Amino acid sequence: MSGKEIKVAVIGLDTSHSVVFTELMQSPDCPADKRVSGLRAVTCLRFPTPFQSEEGLDARQKTMEGWGVKVTTDFDEAVADCDAVMVDINDPAYHLDYFSRCADLGKPIFLDKPMADSIENGRKIYDIAKSKNLPVFSTSTLRFVPQLSEACAQVPEPHFTATYGPLGKAPAGSSIVWYGVHSFEMLQRAMGSGAVKVKAVEDKAGAVSVVEYADGRRGVVELTSGAGIYGGCLRSKEKAAPYVVDMSRHYPDLLIRIEKFFRTGQAPISLETTFEVMAMLDAAERSFRSGKAENVVGVA
Repeated sequence: MSGKEIKVAVIGLDTSHSVVFTELMQSPDCPADKRVSGLRAVTCLRFPTPFQSEEGLDARQKTMEGWGVKVTTDFDEAVADCDAVMVDINDPAYHLDYFSRCADLGKPIFLDKPMADSIENGRKIYDIAKSKNLPVFSTSTLRFVPQLSEACAQVPEPHFTATYGPLGKAPAGSSIVWYGVHSFEMLQRAMGSGAVKVKAVEDKAGAVSVVEYADGRRGVVELTSGAGIYGGCLRSKEKAAPYVVDMSRHYPDLLIRIEKFFRTGQAPISLETTFEVMAMLDAAERSFRSGKAENVVGVA
């Protein structure tokens, strides 16, 4: 796909991400410093989920059509003339089904966060991608924010990391899996692999998860209801690097990476990394319900 404009099929309309990413690709009103060239959303597949009303879907369809996107309810029509696929579905319970259908196209897929609604379905997605040797990129926007990257450069091998962010209320399924993904993604970016257990505690403010690592490191993820700020602190035994996320560029910065991935087939993170984030979320949800520390399952 070197040099040419990449035609993108957007799967899903129940999330604002479908609209925001398309705006950054092709809205004439998009500010020049946030515009991401080289991509064009040509189609969008619309279907209902518990995460958006019909009126909300209508409004988003009108916006997308104003930017030249053909919105359809027919899957085959949506993917008939695309170079790459963005699975942007707010409800993670639909990820496995639509990922499976898109996998048969053999085209690069960006799978929006979280990977799936459960570790079982996350593993199925992983297995499909590996069996078909598919180029797949799946992440939260928070992994690549510059403030986190700067903190990682200051403390590249932290012994302790705390991250914080909102705990949104999911209309269906697990709120921790659905919205905790952002803060767990930041933790995984800072600490790397090796999480073995998660203990999640509910309180009136939300939930706090303590993540145990095999080598004795510790991570803490604080999810707060009604809050909108992301940040954290990376610490070694000698140094600390606190940060607060500036959300003004988190979408364009991710879309730049998506464009490069579609063009090269090389994802900036491995699917194993994405699976570990999913595994921590799953352990946190199980611990939230059981009141006990739960194991982080491996991809094997």
